[in-house]
Amino acid sequence: MIVTPSIGDKLSGFKREITQDRVNSYAEASGDHNPIHLNEAYAASTRFGTRIAHGMLSLALVTEMLVIDFPKTWHSGGKIKVRFSAPVMPGEIVKIYGEITDITETDIGFVATCSIGCKKPDGTNAVVGQATVPLE
Repeated sequence: MIVTPSIGDKLSGFKREITQDRVNSYAEASGDHNPIHLNEAYAASTRFGTRIAHGMLSLALVTEMLVIDFPKTWHSGGKIKVRFSAPVMPGEIVKIYGEITDITETDIGFVATCSIGCKKPDGTNAVVGQATVPLE
């Protein structure tokens, strides 16, 4: 959690391995049983050549970071806008990151704007975007 936020502050971030078990669990929780996520034979015939994780699974990790850093305000007023730019494959360890890029005074108080994302092991962004969150 960031105590007194300032422009340039890095968010907590973390690394997480995306295992096939995690993908399977996400499929059960979300109801998204697309074979590209679950069936190796099917996935091998796609342009990716293997199973890929749900994009929303990667995004869930990004929002986990936002909850950690803004536990009192993320759920009550946080907003997010992202682009999914590359698939994450089971077995990859992704890096979740963020940084406060602006703090603005609004009619509801101060709001932080953060650059956010999920990077693959080769440095490619799998998810990239921006979050805004009210500050306490």
